[in-house]
Amino acid sequence: MSAHTDPIETLTSDRSWELLGTQELGRLVTHVGDTIDIFPVNYVVDAEGILFRTAPGSKLFELTVNTDVLFEVDDHTDTDAWSVIIRGYATALESDADVQRAEAAGLRPWIPTLKRVFVRIAPTSVSGRAFHRSAEPERDGPQEY
Repeated sequence: MSAHTDPIETLTSDRSWELLGTQELGRLVTHVGDTIDIFPVNYVVDAEGILFRTAPGSKLFELTVNTDVLFEVDDHTDTDAWSVIIRGYATALESDADVQRAEAAGLRPWIPTLKRVFVRIAPTSVSGRAFHRSAEPERDGPQEY
């Protein structure tokens, strides 16, 4: 983070992707009808997209009904924090070439379950913000509106 006084910094797309590459766990948000769900998934960045693996179940079913998703990743230290949100479309990989490339990306399940379906999130937008963590400002005196 830059050393300026603004506690919130808008991240560039390149910096957002760089930060996404430092983590392994994100949150996938799906929306089907009136149902909004959030799923933790381990992932890898793959050519300005996100790859994760899943098994048949509600997550995969929801992605077949509505491919429009959000994906969020964040991290923090004692002094700084950041959050990146991807809006995009999630599709299960079907061609042998796509699956082989995904397998070569090194994505492994965190828990010992069979997750045979690779899903790729193709982003339509990426936004990120970084925050400098510090004490809350004084509340006494006149407040700006």
